[in-house]
This record gives sequence, structure tokens and C-alpha cells, in this order.
Amino acid sequence: MNFKEVLKMADEMVFAKTGKHLDDLQEAILRGTMQGEKYTKIADEIHCNESYVRDIGSKLWQILSEELGEDVSKTNFRSAMQRLQVSIVSHYAQDSVQIGLVNFCGEARHPPNIPNPHPPNQETSHQDLSEMPELGDFFDRTHELKTLTTWILQQNCRLITLTGISGIGKTSLAVQLVQQIKHEFEYAVWYTLDEFPTIDKFQSNLIQLFSNSENLDSSPTNQKRLPLIKYLQNHRCLVVLDDVHNLFCSGELAGKYKPNYEEYRSLFKQIEKLSHQSCFLLIGWEPPKEVPQLTSQNTPIRTLQLTGLDTAAAREILRDKGLAEIDNCEALIHRYQGNPSWLKSVATLIQELGIGAAELLIDDTVLLPEDLKDVLQQQFSRLSEIEKQVLSLFCRESEPVNLAKLLECGTVRSPDLLNALQSLSRRCFIDKAGSFYTLPPVLRQYVQEL
Repeated sequence: MNFKEVLKMADEMVFAKTGKHLDDLQEAILRGTMQGEKYTKIADEIHCNESYVRDIGSKLWQILSEELGEDVSKTNFRSAMQRLQVSIVSHYAQDSVQIGLVNFCGEARHPPNIPNPHPPNQETSHQDLSEMPELGDFFDRTHELKTLTTWILQQNCRLITLTGISGIGKTSLAVQLVQQIKHEFEYAVWYTLDEFPTIDKFQSNLIQLFSNSENLDSSPTNQKRLPLIKYLQNHRCLVVLDDVHNLFCSGELAGKYKPNYEEYRSLFKQIEKLSHQSCFLLIGWEPPKEVPQLTSQNTPIRTLQLTGLDTAAAREILRDKGLAEIDNCEALIHRYQGNPSWLKSVATLIQELGIGAAELLIDDTVLLPEDLKDVLQQQFSRLSEIEKQVLSLFCRESEPVNLAKLLECGTVRSPDLLNALQSLSRRCFIDKAGSFYTLPPVLRQYVQEL
């Protein structure tokens, strides 16, 4: 075997497992291993810390072990790859001519036990979408759909949070996404977390789905159940958790887990850190604390904070209510932040009361229909006392404010203020532009009426 052949096979296995090709350090470790070099020499040649090289090597051997179904280490890597090559050749020799290493009859083949990271439209897929809502009205979210699809199918992100204020369209967007990409997965599952089980119950439900379908797809009827992460590694799964904020406490800063639900933190960290080919999509008013709002392209986690519709899409809502041609339509859309649910609510009120648009827009009037108040109350009741104090500070200001201006009030300590601002931002209660913060008109009106 030459190194080029070994590198090609190893790269296919690593990509199938992680969605990423071998990097320069991993290639250097494989090259040195094939040449019989010790970690010390490999580290010297690439001017890198030896302990770091050992750590990367250990993770690489683990990936290859899982893919080959045998323990792979630095000492037996060469022989393991030779066995793999023999297995590939013998598997296809009876009906194909070998071209190169793993290309047969002009078609790229994956070595045994190496799944295609993007299986095409599988007729054998298993779905449990009984809790997924019907799509209903869906307004243009082309950019957001493209972003989520890229993250999931091309960048193989493992953990994605979709957040936004109530009524902004998170669930509708997720339903549209799942309808478009569900056939790219062996399993597609949707759970709505109104009354959410403990971590043991949740994992048991998922494992039950996996094990039942495996029993149907294979002859053994008493297969041993595996840990959840093993199923996520063995199969390409899409798991959607809607209303994930129900895992978190009310009256606390955003993302603090309720008692008996803290182990979800470990699950989400495991989903992020361990190598697998599945994706968890978390939908809610606030994300877990361990998922940052701003993420690096080098990590397998992403956050999309959904904002309002653009003017053209929002006009469709008003058109359905017979209000598309009113004067200052754009001003009305801006005042309600292009929020589909909020616009429907206020448009219904305008219709029923026969209010003219000109009257509504006089003196920056913000109408709060009772159904809109009810929804806002659900979110406002989740805030901590310190967050409510900070919102009161915003209500005193007519213009965007920065941190220094908020500190001048002297009513909230600097550390508490910073934590409250971060939490309010994660809950989508305040907008940030540069170093300035703004409380949107609808939320300002609601807080002032309390």
C-alpha cells in the first residue's frame, strides 16, 4: 500500500464520520505513522507540541476504530488499512473491475461500514412527525431556509438553535425545513416540549424508535439496545425539539435549567462534542446557556435568531386582511417589527374596529390587542427581577442607549446589568446595533402598561 491510497481511505472514513476532511495535522500523523515515526519526531517535523499531537492522534484513532469496527491505534494502523483494502477488493472483485483504489465501474464506492454522509431520498427512512404542526400560512423565508439547509446538509452541524420572539415564525420555518430535507435522513423525529419528560424518558423514547425500526429492518429480534449517541453515530438522524424554553426556569436569567432537567445540558454538550452524523434542531424563545448567540464556522453548532419579515412578505399578511393598500403600510410593518403573528393580531383589530390607518399611526400609537398581550405575558413572566428593572430603564429613554447611559441611572450594579442585557438579548427582548440597545415599540408599550 502506498501512502496516497491510505490517505484516500482514511479521508473517506473521517469525512463520513465528521463531515470534515483530514486536516494538515491529521495527515502528518498518518504519514509519520506509515513511516514508523514516533510522536516526538512527528511533532518536531511540523513544529507542534507533542502532547497536542498525541491528543489529535488519539481522537483520529477513535474515529477510525468506530468506522472499521475494530480497535485502531498507532501500532496497528498499517495492518488495519491493509485488511480494509483486501476487504474492499474482495467485495467487488466478483462483479466489478477495480479502477484505482475504491472506484469501480466509474462509480465511487464507500468502503464497508462507511455510510454515505448524504444518503439520497431514502425510501427506508423512519419518521415520527406526529407532533409536527401542519404548515399553514408560510411567508417568504428563502434566505433563512437556505442558511439552515446549508448548515445541516453541507456543513453537517450537529446542534442548531432557532430562536426568536413569540409569533416570529420559528415553528413554521422549521416545519417547512423538515418537509424539504427529511428524506436526506434515515430518521426524522419531532417532539413538542409542552410537557417534557425527564432525560431518561426522552432518551428511552428515542432509543425505542431506533431499536424497533432496526428489528424490523433486520432478522434478529432481540438486538441489544445501545446508548443514544451510538444510534446517532450509526444512523443519520434529524431530531427537532420545539418549545425548548420549557426546559428552563421562569424568574431566572435565560437558559437556566429546571430542577431534574439539568442533564439535558450534558446531552446537548455530547451532541456537540462527540463525532456523529446526526443533527438536533432546538426551537424556542431562548436557547440553552451553553449555546452562544455568535458561533464560529469551525464549530458544529449554530444559532439563528429569527427576525421579522421583510416589507414585501409582511404586505401579504395585510393584503389577506384587506389592508395592503393603506397609507404608511411600511410604517405599520416596522412598528410591529414584521412579526407575522403581531401583524395578524393588530390587522384583525383594525378591521373589527374600523380604525383608519392614519389614526393608528398618529403620535406613534401602538395598539396591543388582548390576544397579543396574552402571548407577551407568557414571555414576560419568565423574566428575572433584574431583567424587569432593566426594561424599566429602557422605558425612560426615547432613543437607543449604550451601556454607559444605562449605568448612569445607578439603580443596577454593573455585573447585574451586563448579565441582564445578555439574557434579554438571548430572549430577543432588546435589539442591538453596534454598542447601542433598543427596546422595540410593542414591548415598550407592553412594559409601560404594566
